[in-house]
Amino acid sequence: MFRLPSVIVLLTCGLLVPLPAMAQPAKDVLGQIEALHGDADGFSAAFDVLQQAMADGDAATVAEFGSYPLTVRANGEVYDVLEAQDLIDNFDSLIAPDTQARVANQDVGDLMVNSEGVMIGAGELWLSAVCDDNACSSARWRIIAINN
Repeated sequence: MFRLPSVIVLLTCGLLVPLPAMAQPAKDVLGQIEALHGDADGFSAAFDVLQQAMADGDAATVAEFGSYPLTVRANGEVYDVLEAQDLIDNFDSLIAPDTQARVANQDVGDLMVNSEGVMIGAGELWLSAVCDDNACSSARWRIIAINN
């Protein structure tokens, strides 16, 4: 009977373990955003402001990015936040410190982009280009979901 040395078996098995996703260059992620949603420059500007607002705990600035009504999952509940002032008034209970930190420290290369929008972290926050009117003559980057 042929026996492989245990080191070879362990190395081989180790190769089968899924590895964490590797960051992409930021330009590649921004290219995906441009291809799927357009306005990658607008995304970058909005993302920078949102990251700083989350780092500072600036509820008013974060609330400006909401697409209302905004679905927020927090404290084991689902909330429909109807307007910016509701998010401002309940910021500390609706956006967990871990979520704030995750957004504040997110690298562009680690963002996940799909047809729905741009996922920050492991889905704690989603941004998408939201039309300003029915004709969609212009759109702005907005928070479309928060999942603590």
